[in-house]
Amino acid sequence: MKALVLSGGAGTRLRPITHTSAKQLVPVANKPVLFYGLEAIRDAGVTDVGIIVGDTAAEIEAAVGDGAELGIRVTYIRQDAPLGLAHCVLIAQDFLGDDDFVMYLGDNFIIGGITELVDEFRAGTYDAQILLTKVDNPSQFGVAELGPNGGVTTLVEKPKEPRSDLALVGVYMFRPVVHDAVRAITPSARGELEITDALQWLIDEGRDVRPHLVTGYWKDTGRLEDMLECNRKVLESVEPVVAGTVDADSSLIGRVVVEQGAVIERSVVRGPAIIGRDTVLRDTYVGPFTSIYFGCLLEDTEIEHSIVLEQSRIRGVGRIEDSLIGKEVEVSPSTALPRAHRLMLGDHSRVSIA
Repeated sequence: MKALVLSGGAGTRLRPITHTSAKQLVPVANKPVLFYGLEAIRDAGVTDVGIIVGDTAAEIEAAVGDGAELGIRVTYIRQDAPLGLAHCVLIAQDFLGDDDFVMYLGDNFIIGGITELVDEFRAGTYDAQILLTKVDNPSQFGVAELGPNGGVTTLVEKPKEPRSDLALVGVYMFRPVVHDAVRAITPSARGELEITDALQWLIDEGRDVRPHLVTGYWKDTGRLEDMLECNRKVLESVEPVVAGTVDADSSLIGRVVVEQGAVIERSVVRGPAIIGRDTVLRDTYVGPFTSIYFGCLLEDTEIEHSIVLEQSRIRGVGRIEDSLIGKEVEVSPSTALPRAHRLMLGDHSRVSIA
């Protein structure tokens, strides 16, 4: 069995972060979202992994490499334009061959992994398996309708008037017959080859498409709110570790991870929280559900329920909450007169000023 991981999306809902970074590499609890999926695939016993990449190919390849450090073998497959999930299957056929495969969206986050699902599919004889979960906003997802016997009858991509609240989770299991399906369908009104159309083709051809209802935690990490919630979920289970330096005037309260090379001086960190490697805190309060990536400096600052990416500098800021701060960002107070907020913000930025 092989895996096909989709990491070519533009991440428009996380702009401006994703103007310069792959959305799949935004860290949750100081680990890129993509790595959680790759580790789940590996833990399910699947080690031959194809990764679909697009405009952020160089960044994805630099982070994952050949996959050896994650215990997998990686083949990169270039998608020149975002032409749909079924198009990803189409261009990956040489890699997938006649093998069964799991398709995993690289920005999806599932607690508990997929081992049980993969084992179930391997043992079964059906042609495809889809994961479903109940959502409050089904019009933003692919939506499935089930028949009286619990089987899948209809699949529609982002319907304006959903007839079900069962959304497709970004994990699919396929037999090789899906290659016939992706060749048979035509682009949707969005100009994409939709995986929902390929699945509907299988259903219409009398193929066995089984649903699996996800009752555990799943998130599509496409929005700030989703990233912060995933960060909170992971941090809730961290075990305290202090590999860096904490001076006598500082306090670590609760489950706090201090990674190697980190320095904490005259500061309070209330967990759950992670302070990344080579990050420095001085005269700073870090509150619960905060992860600070590597090489950052926080000085005379308060921050809580936030994610800070690598090599950012935050100085003299009264309090930051519910925020995602990109890499190599500078945040500091202005001493110039007249007193005013002075901002240099990229496209699609959001700022809330107290």
